[in-house]
Amino acid sequence: MKKRLIAMFCALILLISALPAASALEGEGHRAADLLAALNLMDEAEDYVLGEPALRAQSTALLVMLSGGNRSDHSALDYAMDKGWVTSASGQKEAVTADEFCASLFRLLGYEDGGFPAETAATYARHIGMISKTYKGELTRGDLFQIVRDALTFPAPDGSTLIQKRIDQGLCTQATANALGLFNQELTARQVADRYMSAVFCIRSYDSEKDFREKKVSGEASGFFITADGLAVTNHHTIDTAVLATATLVTGETYSIERVLFYDPDIDIALVRVNQMSVEGEVTPAFATLDIAGTKDLRPGDVVYTLGNPLGLGLAVSSGIVSDTNRDVESYALPMVMNTADISHGSSGGALLNVYGRVTGVTSGAYTYGNNMYLAVPVEAILEVDWTIEGQTLAEATAEYEAHKSDF
Repeated sequence: MKKRLIAMFCALILLISALPAASALEGEGHRAADLLAALNLMDEAEDYVLGEPALRAQSTALLVMLSGGNRSDHSALDYAMDKGWVTSASGQKEAVTADEFCASLFRLLGYEDGGFPAETAATYARHIGMISKTYKGELTRGDLFQIVRDALTFPAPDGSTLIQKRIDQGLCTQATANALGLFNQELTARQVADRYMSAVFCIRSYDSEKDFREKKVSGEASGFFITADGLAVTNHHTIDTAVLATATLVTGETYSIERVLFYDPDIDIALVRVNQMSVEGEVTPAFATLDIAGTKDLRPGDVVYTLGNPLGLGLAVSSGIVSDTNRDVESYALPMVMNTADISHGSSGGALLNVYGRVTGVTSGAYTYGNNMYLAVPVEAILEVDWTIEGQTLAEATAEYEAHKSDF
């Protein structure tokens, strides 16, 4: 009987543990609210009511608090409208939408109307890395807090950030911001994914126009942006047979890869240009980008992260350590970076990042019979290329490569 009771008790514990706790489901909202309270952006004793709709009055008050202005609802609205962050006084007791609030945040940061798509501001905010997830429709209070938390460290057009402005205004201390991790130099895998996934894209290549018309994908790969107007890096082998290719962002928009400015089959790297008009006809003002660090400061044992499109299943992050910074590999003209951050077919052309979120290499391959022996091409060659040339179409680059393949 005793054994039966113990078994029933264990089964009950397992059942309870399998149920999603409300606090767990609201964990991100709670953490964001606690962070904002620590920064004096809201009352620490306030009932967060995270699942309730975020009202326009609440979002307007929070905007003004972010700027260091008066918090009272009436004066907050007047202040926000006077500054141009909010464009209408109506419906303050109604729920605010993701696009409305993100548009207001863009204005608060100093972006002028026309510098961002107001009608799809939330998607664009995710697209350029201002926020770490995609929001649609009306916001909850938990959503509102998370968006503000993400936007605190996003650079304004002049390079400033909301958190640094609060420190400069004496509204919070540098020590508090440091303790909350807002100025962490070394990033976790979660922080890398939140901040930089928007700068990476999935490549679908097509070996003929017929394949493209019939949506018959010839290859799946990865790439990443290094300039806001569409210059991007990938492996050469991801496009070496393509006549057409597309880049799909984490938000789902797809853009054509228009030109090849540089390629080198010997080191398996290419510089391409992505069209700023999506295949749906929408023009993006800017793409999120990654900074290039190179490999000179990389050491065995350093933590690294990969961002890419493994197996063509969509963008993903992995982490590992550097095994070797100077590994000679057959068929590559330069020594490779060997590391343990998982990649798969489809990850080719993705970014290998150091712990500071900067690109050290282009994920390229692996030892077939090895364990955790993944390879990345050093990215320095891209820094020596002329980024201003027009380049060739993919079809022209592929034809040129085929004609001179024996020379490589």
